Amino acid sequence: MAYDLLIKNGLVVDGSGMPAFRGDVGVKDGKIVEIGKLSGPASKTIDADGSAVAPGFIDNHCYYDAQVTWDPLCTFSPEHGATSVIFGNCSLSLAPVRKGTEERLAEFLSYVEAIPMEVLKTVEFDWESIPEYMERLDNHLGINVGNLIGHSAVRHYVMGDDCQKPGATDAQIKAMQDVVREGMQAGALGLSVSREKGHFDPQGVHIPALWADEKEIFALADVLRDMATGTIQAGGGQYVELKDGMMRRLAEATGRTVVYNSLSHTMRRPDEWKIHMARIEETAAMGIRAYPMCSPNRITQDFTMKNSQVFRGLPTWHPILLMLDEEKLRLYADPEIRAKLHEEAVVNKPDSAVGISKTWWNYIWVNEPALEKNKWMQFKSIGEIAEKQGKRVIDAFLDLVVEEKLETRFLQAENNIDDEALSKILTHPNAVIGLGDGGAHVQFHGGYGYITKLLGEWVREKQVMSLEQAVRRLTFDSASTFGLYDRGLLRPGMAADIAIFDPATVKCGKEEVVHDFPAGGWRIKETAEGVSHTIVNGQVLLENKKHTGALPGRVLRNTWYQANR
Repeated sequence: MAYDLLIKNGLVVDGSGMPAFRGDVGVKDGKIVEIGKLSGPASKTIDADGSAVAPGFIDNHCYYDAQVTWDPLCTFSPEHGATSVIFGNCSLSLAPVRKGTEERLAEFLSYVEAIPMEVLKTVEFDWESIPEYMERLDNHLGINVGNLIGHSAVRHYVMGDDCQKPGATDAQIKAMQDVVREGMQAGALGLSVSREKGHFDPQGVHIPALWADEKEIFALADVLRDMATGTIQAGGGQYVELKDGMMRRLAEATGRTVVYNSLSHTMRRPDEWKIHMARIEETAAMGIRAYPMCSPNRITQDFTMKNSQVFRGLPTWHPILLMLDEEKLRLYADPEIRAKLHEEAVVNKPDSAVGISKTWWNYIWVNEPALEKNKWMQFKSIGEIAEKQGKRVIDAFLDLVVEEKLETRFLQAENNIDDEALSKILTHPNAVIGLGDGGAHVQFHGGYGYITKLLGEWVREKQVMSLEQAVRRLTFDSASTFGLYDRGLLRPGMAADIAIFDPATVKCGKEEVVHDFPAGGWRIKETAEGVSHTIVNGQVLLENKKHTGALPGRVLRNTWYQANR
C-alpha cells in the first residue's frame, strides 16, 4: 500500500492502556490505515526510533473561543502534542450573540478568564448564532476544535439586560432550549453551565449562568437528553455535588455524561478531597456518569496588585482592583478603607465566595520584591512577614504593596501542592485529567503544559502511573467523555491525530513572555520539551515546534450531527 504518511520504528502507545510495542503507523486520506511492521512507498516518512507514537492529546478544558479567530493553531497547546481543544467551558462562549451586544458578552469571558479586554475588542464578530460561529471556525483551522454551548451566553442572548437577575420565565426557558437545540443540531459537543460563585463580571455582579435555578439548568440539559447526544460541563460543580449531589442528579436525569470542576487538594480543607472521592465512587457504583476533572498542575497565581484576580468579588476590594494605579495606592493606604479590606479578607467566613480562609495568608508568598531593602521577604509568606513585623497580615501586605508602588510580585498557591494527595487524585479512574485552561489567565500562567507535565514529572520522574496509563488518560478518556469516538486511539479507521514525543526528555519547560496578541498584547507561554511532531488529520502541523503551514484542523461535531447530516 502507498501511504500519505508512514511513521517508522516508534514505540506505539495506542491510547488503550495496553502495553506499548515497537511498530509502524500508516496513514492515508487523514485516517490510520494500518499498524504493525509496514513497508511501501509514502509521500512522507518519519523515523520515530527512540520516540513514543501516541494518539494526539485532547486539551479538554480551554478558553480559545476568541483566540481561535486570529490564531488557528490555538497556540501553544499543539507544542505539547495536543491535536484537539475543547472550549466554551464554565458557561462562557462567544455565541450566540446579538448585534450590538458583542462587547458585553466578551466582558464575561474577559473578566472571569483574565483575557485582556483590549485584545477581545479586536475580534470581528461576523456571526450571531452558534451554527454561524462554528461555520466561521471550520474554514481556517490548524488544530481540531470542539465547542460547548455556554449557558451564560444563551441567557444573555435570550434575556438581554435581565440575564443577571433570577427567575427566567417559562417562555424564556423555552427560548433558551431552542437556542441550545439549534447549537446541538449544528454539532456542538454539549452544554456548559456554572455553579462557581467566584465568577463575576467587571462590575462585581455574578455572571448570567449563576442566576439560573436548577429548574432552568435541568430544562436546558433536557435538550441533550432528548437528542441523545452531547456532554454537560459544569464549572464549580464540586460545591453543589458535595452539598446535595447535583452533578449526580443531572447525569441521572439526562443520561448524559456530566464532567465538572474539580477534584483537587486544598490546604484550606486538606481532607475534603477524600470525602469527594468517596462520593465519586458511590456515583460510579450506581452506574451514573458524573466525573470530576483533575489537573497535574499545582494551581498557582503569580500576580501584582496592578493586575490581580485575587480578591475579586469582595465588595470593597473589587472596585479598587479596577481603578487607576494612583487611586489604588491612595485607597490601600487609607486607614478607613483598610479596615474594610481587613474585615473582608481576614475577618471572614472560611467558605466565602472567593474561597478566602483565615489561613489563606500563609499561602501567599512574596515572589519578587521590587526594592533591594525588602529582599529578605523573598519566598516568605505574608503570614510569616506579618509575624516578624508584629503587624496584622492586612498591614504587612498592603504596606508592602504601597511602599513598592504595586510592583511587588506575589505568588498565591494552596491547591494541588500536596504531592501525595495529588498522586491519588491523578490515578483515580473516575476523574478526567485535564483542566489546563488554555487561552485563559494569559498574563498569569499558561496551563496547557499539564500534558507534558504529566508525562515528564508524574510518569517519568515520580512514576505514579505507567506511560500507557498516562497516554490513555490524555487521549481515550477525554475522547470518550466528550463523544469523540473517532479519536483518542491509534486504530485502523480512526482519525490520524498523532503526537510523537521522547519519553526520556518530554516535560513542561520554563515560562516566558511573548508579545504576539492583537492590540500589542502579551501573554505567558509554557514551553514544551521532547515533543517532535504534532499531526492533525494525517498532516504534520508542527515539526520540532515549527508550523509547517498546514491547516488540517476541523470543527469536531457530536454524534447526532454525524448521524443526521
